[in-house]
Formats: sequence, structure tokens, C-alpha cells
Amino acid sequence: MCTLHIEEETHLAAMSSRNRTRTPSPMPMRRVHFGELTLFDINWDDVLIPKMSTYLSIKDLFNLRSCSRTALRLAEAALEKRQELQLSGNNSSNIELGFKVLSRCCRRLEHLHLASCKWLTDELLLPLLNNNKQRLSAVNLNECVNITALSLQPIIVQCKELRILKLSKCQWLTTGAVDALTLHQSKLVEFDISHCGAIGERCLIIFFRKLNKLTILSLANTPSVTDQVLIQIGNYCRELEHINLIGCAAISDYGVHALSVQCKSLQSLRIQRCHRITERSLAPLRQRVHIDRPRPRQDAHNAYNLNDFYPSDFLVY
Repeated sequence: MCTLHIEEETHLAAMSSRNRTRTPSPMPMRRVHFGELTLFDINWDDVLIPKMSTYLSIKDLFNLRSCSRTALRLAEAALEKRQELQLSGNNSSNIELGFKVLSRCCRRLEHLHLASCKWLTDELLLPLLNNNKQRLSAVNLNECVNITALSLQPIIVQCKELRILKLSKCQWLTTGAVDALTLHQSKLVEFDISHCGAIGERCLIIFFRKLNKLTILSLANTPSVTDQVLIQIGNYCRELEHINLIGCAAISDYGVHALSVQCKSLQSLRIQRCHRITERSLAPLRQRVHIDRPRPRQDAHNAYNLNDFYPSDFLVY
């Protein structure tokens, strides 16, 4: 028993001596390996696409698309959920190739802006329209000179949510296309057919009898716009707020008076180069409507009684 006690003390003394002579080594840091985190590890559906990709332009997405295969998948997933495509005036080289990618990827477009795209053809446009016809509410094809009325078919027949349609300087727009538009679309609130010379007067009269929700209308430099057309607009488009009649040489005070009497919400009237329109119809409007033609100095203080020259039965058509 005594011998065991002496051996235990000897062992403890030896351990104490070794601890005093040895310099303690620092404990190694324990490294936890999580792997390399990248941008693509962030949740795509909840974060990257709804929160980040909305701030990227089409050019940014195409630049991202060229970085890697994963970046390509992310960019195309963002394009699939994109709601607006703005390419107006973009006539850069090889844009047709990029547009084919957009036609394949974009599936939820609501606003489509392709004004002044000289390269655009039916072959390029139709696939994009067919893939997005259920949601499109605004289409701008102003000055798209190389497409035909064939591209309007899915827009007219299948775009049931269409509210804005712009076809300025589209000489290919025919009376038949407007007749089809009259038959299938009744919810338009903005319509632009400026510089479209192939549309007849009677076609427009029938058209405006159905589209009674219009608030913005542009008919600038359209030869078939007459007083009778303006009378129908006044009778049926009571919610009209802005109308562009620049260069419509066939209209006169009678048509403008019909607008002023019926369209109580009218806010602006553009009638430059309409030489048959005088202050007789404009003067009563100036207090509530912005008119792009300044008041003539000699007529600034004249007052007109429209009943003195305006036949009351002219509004009946």
C-alpha cells in the first residue's frame, strides 16, 4: 500500500516536470468546409429572377448568358418570366439572331415595343406572338415597314387582353385588317393608325361604333378621317381624353364641334395643318382642352355662337 502511494507520487512529479519544460503548441483551428458559394447558389425563383433580373436590360441578360452554361440557364429562365420587351429603334447588326432567342424564351410578355425595327419580318415576329398571345396587353409596331397584315392575325384574334395597339406608318394595314380588329377587339383604350392611307372612311365609322372604351386616339395624316368619322367618335367614344388629328385636311369645324359636345373628358386636341378648322369650334374648347394651335391675336376676344352656323341635324348619321 505504501509502495503504491510512492509510485503514484513519483509519476505525478515526472508529468509535472515534462509540462514545465515543453512549450505548449497552439491548438489547430478547425476548418469547416462548405464548398465554394456562387451567385447561382441563391434561390432563382424566389430571389434572383424576381428581385435581381428585373433590373437587368435585355443587353445585360445576353451578356450574362454568354458567361457559362449555368449563366445561360439563369438568363433564359429570367427571359421566360419577363413581362416587357423594349426594342424600339434597335437596328443593331445581328439583332435578328438575338430576337430568335427572345422568341423562343419569352413566354409571359405583356408589353411588346418594336417600333421602327426595320429588320422585323413576319417570320421573326409570328413565333414571339404565338408564344405570348394569352398575356399581351400592349403592342407597338409603329413604322415596322417589313411586316404584313399576316402578323396582325394572332394579335387580332387571340390577344384577348389587348388594350394598346400602335400601327403608325404601317402602309400594309388594310381595310380588311381593321374590319377583323372591329370584330374581335372591343377593349382597346389606345389606338394609333397615323399615316395609314389604305383605310377607308366607312371602315373607320364602323370601327369607332364598337370601340367605345378609347381614351387615346391618333389619326394624324390619315386621309379618310372626315367630319363623319369625328361625329361617330363623338357619339360612341365618350371616354376619349386625347386625340391627334394633325394633317387631317378633310375635317372642319363641324367634326370638332361634335367632339367638343359629346366628349366631356377631352383633355388635348392636336389639329395642326387642319386648315378648315377655325376659332369658331376651337374657342369654346380652349378653357378646358389643351389645343396645339395658338389662339390668333385678331380673334382673341371674339365670342362665337355655334348655333348661328352649325346645323343641328348634322350629327345624325
